[in-house]
Amino acid sequence: MKYHIGQDRKLISRYCGRMKKMLNHHEKRCHIKNLSIEINDFPGGPDGFELVLRFCYNHGRIPITVSNVLILHCCALYLGMTEEVLSNNLLQQTETFLEGIYYWTWNEILVSLKSCELFYTYADKFGLLERIICALLAKIAQNSDVNLLTSSSPSSPESNSNKRFSFSTQVTPKIIKSSFPNKAWWFEDLATLPPKIIEKFLQSIGAYKTDNNNLILTRFLLQYLKTVTPTRKVSCKKSSDSEYAGLAETAAYGVISVGNSTFSCRGLFWVLRIVSRFGISRDCRIEMEKLIGGMLEQATLDDLLVSGHHMGLYYDVTFVIRLVKLFVDINGSDVQKLKKVGRLIDKYLTEISPDQNLKISKFLGVAECLPDSARDCFDGVYRAIDIYLEAHPMIAFEERSRLCRCLNYNKLSFEASKDLAKNPRIPPRIAMQALISQQTNIPSSEFAIDESEIMSPSQIILYYEDNSESLLEEKEDMRVNIERMQWRVNELEKLCREMKVQMSRFISHDV
Repeated sequence: MKYHIGQDRKLISRYCGRMKKMLNHHEKRCHIKNLSIEINDFPGGPDGFELVLRFCYNHGRIPITVSNVLILHCCALYLGMTEEVLSNNLLQQTETFLEGIYYWTWNEILVSLKSCELFYTYADKFGLLERIICALLAKIAQNSDVNLLTSSSPSSPESNSNKRFSFSTQVTPKIIKSSFPNKAWWFEDLATLPPKIIEKFLQSIGAYKTDNNNLILTRFLLQYLKTVTPTRKVSCKKSSDSEYAGLAETAAYGVISVGNSTFSCRGLFWVLRIVSRFGISRDCRIEMEKLIGGMLEQATLDDLLVSGHHMGLYYDVTFVIRLVKLFVDINGSDVQKLKKVGRLIDKYLTEISPDQNLKISKFLGVAECLPDSARDCFDGVYRAIDIYLEAHPMIAFEERSRLCRCLNYNKLSFEASKDLAKNPRIPPRIAMQALISQQTNIPSSEFAIDESEIMSPSQIILYYEDNSESLLEEKEDMRVNIERMQWRVNELEKLCREMKVQMSRFISHDV
């Protein structure tokens, strides 16, 4: 900021000690009465300097309010407007005004805090932020009574004007920290403050990043971050690039501290989605993923469908693989939980298979991250493979065989095996293996026929005519059994014919 000094030199020098030194130095060096000086990083910029000029031109008087007291105080310290220069100086006047800070209303404190955004560095350097935040915390503690805790619609401090609260200078944020109300009436008001102020607020009470174990503060931060997400542009290329990164990490560690006792699996996914937009550290993400992975059996397909940004993938497949591996490490001995997650992953595979950018290695990574015991049936995996091959028709023959390695042919249903055998997208060698495995799974007793027990149709009719009155139920059972046996024989004949076709395809391919 450049300021032209003319006839104002003596007037400004009378109130500003630092400005007087600067002007004298420039006059001696330049020998010019009318000169201009350049001041960098002046508190509040031109607006702050204008307030100082008003003070000087008004013979050391200016209306001091909650909205300008902090910037005037910073300007007074910056320009040396102290008692050494003048008895009734600006610094003394602002100090007198700040002595009543604990008698300010809730809204006055908020107005004063918001004004700090333009000169945050100086407000923090001169200890003003600490003082105003202590007053804010005092107001919160003042209204942490039984009525507010039990009220369904708690009111702000402005409705309790008769409850003026007098704080001594010995009050500190640490003393107030334990008295946060469960009914957070202050959420919406504090959500209007800039992130730097919120960050300082958390640091003042020792609840920043890994130190946060306060559920009320955590809920506030999640609401705050959710509010700013759609309205403010946030750079998330690196954690340090985002002014909200520290707040996001603080919220995450608050969730981690209470664990799954307070947040459901879906709630944890929601939290991770919010904080990930602003950038969190690797250690913080690992802890969050451990928490989610430990209760993955409660997740739904919608929870796993997290948007991806790597290699053009529509969904974040690597994230799901990490979660499943963490789940197996924590719950690998619980068969019921494993099977529940197995069914979930089969649905997930079906959902991601059409993605044109999904590589076979990623598909296999998802399919094979669970042990074989997690699936009673591999029909879901086969359906996902079929969808993948249909969406990626240009895959080489060898790659198709590699894709099918995640199948357990012994756990394919009879219908799935038949469909696989007829599927032109499946390599013949794979189809042959599946059919052979399926054949060995069919109990021989199902198709074993004792020729001595086979009766001709006439024998069966005569037998039942002689015993029609006493064996009606047995007659019906026999009829059903014969029909079922004939159907199974027909199915076996079809299967044999299909095996012959596949064998011929396999032999011709090898040739």
